[in-house]
Amino acid sequence: MELSKIVNIAKGAVPADLVLKNAQLVNVFTGEIYATDIAIAGSRIAGLGDGYEAREIIDLGGRYACPGFIDAHVHVESSLVPPREFSRAVLPHGVTTVVTDPHEIANVLGLEGIRFMLNDAKHGPLSVYVNASSCVPSTDMETSGARLEFYDLAPLLREPWVLGLAEVMNYPGVVGGDRRMLEKISAFDGRVIDGHCPGLSGKSLNAYVAAGVMSDHECTTVEEAREKLRRGMTILIREASGARNLRPLLPLVTLENERHICFCTDDRQPSDLLDEGSIDHMIRVAVAEGLNPVTAIRMATLNVAEYFRLHDRGAIAPGRRADIVVFSELRDLRPERVYRGGRLVAQDNRMLAWDRPARESKVRSTINVDWEKVSFEIPARGQRARVLGVIPDQIVTRHLVEDVKVDRGLAVADPSRDVLKMAVVERHHATGNVGLGFVKGLGLKRGAIASTIAHDHHNIVGAGADDQSMMTAARAVAAAQGGLAVAEGDIVIACVPLPIAGLMSDQPIETVHRQIVDLLAAVPQLGSSLHDPFTVLSFLALPVIPSLKLTDLGLVDVDKFQRVDLFT
Repeated sequence: MELSKIVNIAKGAVPADLVLKNAQLVNVFTGEIYATDIAIAGSRIAGLGDGYEAREIIDLGGRYACPGFIDAHVHVESSLVPPREFSRAVLPHGVTTVVTDPHEIANVLGLEGIRFMLNDAKHGPLSVYVNASSCVPSTDMETSGARLEFYDLAPLLREPWVLGLAEVMNYPGVVGGDRRMLEKISAFDGRVIDGHCPGLSGKSLNAYVAAGVMSDHECTTVEEAREKLRRGMTILIREASGARNLRPLLPLVTLENERHICFCTDDRQPSDLLDEGSIDHMIRVAVAEGLNPVTAIRMATLNVAEYFRLHDRGAIAPGRRADIVVFSELRDLRPERVYRGGRLVAQDNRMLAWDRPARESKVRSTINVDWEKVSFEIPARGQRARVLGVIPDQIVTRHLVEDVKVDRGLAVADPSRDVLKMAVVERHHATGNVGLGFVKGLGLKRGAIASTIAHDHHNIVGAGADDQSMMTAARAVAAAQGGLAVAEGDIVIACVPLPIAGLMSDQPIETVHRQIVDLLAAVPQLGSSLHDPFTVLSFLALPVIPSLKLTDLGLVDVDKFQRVDLFT
């Protein structure tokens, strides 16, 4: 748009393209709520106040208007659909901008995967910004499909939709002066550098922040988050499907520090996106827990925009993008109309038609397993073994030591004690690598589950009560070119295919939602009472989240950041 046009509209010399009349404006700059009209010129807000003429006038009838929500950190892949389809899930919930780290697909396909995500989002109805994936692989204690060095990432700096460096998960590497990690941080000097440092404290935290890392979304306690705030970090409070940190961290928020706190969803499954919502859900919960509504909205808008230096959005003010959410109840915010760039894109919880054609983009097959080399047998080399201990609604685990059941010289699952066998099968290079261990807390009494979503290497991860069921589930997801499966014996009970890099479906998100519902309905029949055992399973393989994890190369003691033996 010509600058002269927006200036002329702003001063009332020519009619606006659109005026939203009789709005109760939520002003995130001043904390006020007051009546005004909003004049829009193309994709921008031209002015506030009465007396504007326009080609189109919509009377909001006293409804509230606030800026479009910005998700400060999300992995789109965790929605199990690519960006175009993901936008259909979040835009009706008022999310107009997301900052995503595509490191899930990057760990499978490298730069090819990042380019796929950028291309799929291009010209779509949602503003999708990318932070370049900093840890591919996340550590050297796993096998990923790709490896990205600083010189691989540097060309992304020329992309207008790339903001900075994504979560620096290898925090022990940064603190320890790992050359590769420091090169990546140096390459993005002057850009936003996101962090990921669960439990980091004291002088190690000082070193991490001194390296240039600016935020953290892994806090689970107020004390941890407060220490990081004191070091100048921005805290991204997370409410994911598998890590629900919002309520525990809300007591952190005060009038003095709230400008340095944002909301993010990180990893959120289709059922939670469609049934609960996204950032809007976090606002509703925060307000219900006693947070001032304007403060909650600011943490989802202006705070995020300023942290990421997106000064063209995050507020309803002249010159800003016309990303606007209209709603009726301040203390129960449910978007009724959502404008993105001055255009109505969602209404009454449904996406409106988007007339720009999608860009056709495909990726190659990513399932490469030599099944002749794969065995789930564990020769018993002792009576006691290290066991991953599941913590409900968290992605951290306990490091347990338990007696293992031994049958004919083999260590086997013991469902009566909720000690299941777990396996991670390398699926990128057909190496035959299989990491084996035990997990407590999944609750299966029989059968098995398997998935090609195993953060962040995304090998095949499975757990079960017997080897045959585990093999059936693992082979099922491989045959589907990726996915999630429930099996018992040699029968596949349910399977959700995810043929895009083994991470995402090529079907509408509503279809994926129905498939997930059917999948999760099959799990209680096998004994588990977990809300979503597949999300739990996916994080049991992530060797940068304490305390004990399993990769295709074996057990990892994350607290010591080293591989350890299964038996003690």
